[in-house]
Amino acid sequence: MLKGKNILVTGGAGFIGSHIVDRLVGECTVTALDNLSTGKEENLPEDAIFVKCDLSDSDAVKKVIRDADIDLIFHIGANASVPHSVDHPRYDFDTNALGTFNVITACLNSDVEKVVYASTAAVYGEPVRTPIDESHQLHPISPYGASKLAGERYGFAFEETYGIAFAAIRIFNTYGPRQPRYVMYDFIHKLRANPQFLEVLGTGEQIRDYCYVSDMVDGFVMVAERGSGVYNAAGGHPVSIKELANLMVSVISPEATIQYGGKTWAGDVNTLYADISRIRGLGFEPKVGFEDGVRKMIAWFEEMGQSPGF
Repeated sequence: MLKGKNILVTGGAGFIGSHIVDRLVGECTVTALDNLSTGKEENLPEDAIFVKCDLSDSDAVKKVIRDADIDLIFHIGANASVPHSVDHPRYDFDTNALGTFNVITACLNSDVEKVVYASTAAVYGEPVRTPIDESHQLHPISPYGASKLAGERYGFAFEETYGIAFAAIRIFNTYGPRQPRYVMYDFIHKLRANPQFLEVLGTGEQIRDYCYVSDMVDGFVMVAERGSGVYNAAGGHPVSIKELANLMVSVISPEATIQYGGKTWAGDVNTLYADISRIRGLGFEPKVGFEDGVRKMIAWFEEMGQSPGF
């Protein structure tokens, strides 16, 4: 159990990180570390301790872990954008690969018991079989996927060499309140700008496996409490981008025309569909259905004044 522990959440003011902080604060002493490049301090509850820090600053990361006497780390902080990694591969490396190296080396000679690492389905590349299980070949096709796989490799190497427990969750697609980018966010804001028309990158046949953020947090907590090794985390049901676009248009702006551009960005994987049997073995079971989750996300953006007509 995590109750009473000193927890560090890197990327703690960001999308998934802030929801992990929400879940743990009150039962644990939670420190959220974030450079605020995409995260927002207002995402954090009052009881969380916030430290502005960049993962590429190894001395600063060490100081946070030492001063807060950290027991366990949820390492969520990263550049999580494939297009940004293509345009800025050095930044992606410094944040993801070097940043993870800095976090796990800072755990040496400390009281840190375990690091739970947010990896990504991008480490698989374009799949040769679906659903993708954890034994699938690893062949990232973007700098993002490569940098996240490097973090995995370092984490498990340090576990073998130095005894720091390490587990990795390969996230497929997460969505929900506070999401700052990706396709659902883009659809909402495009329809806000023009309720009559939605342009969609690609053919619409791309396959994704969506998991609502509260369910994803469940997975992280379960892995922290009793997991080891690598786990896929997703909703466990494939959905095409075309299905997603039709659903979001029906909720937000039924009169809108959808147009598919045919092209997507470099490094984009066409099919991401997860086998989540292994994490189910820890008790993980997605609770929020896809349509219900999409409606919840849209309602949150409406409430925050970030949706069409607001």
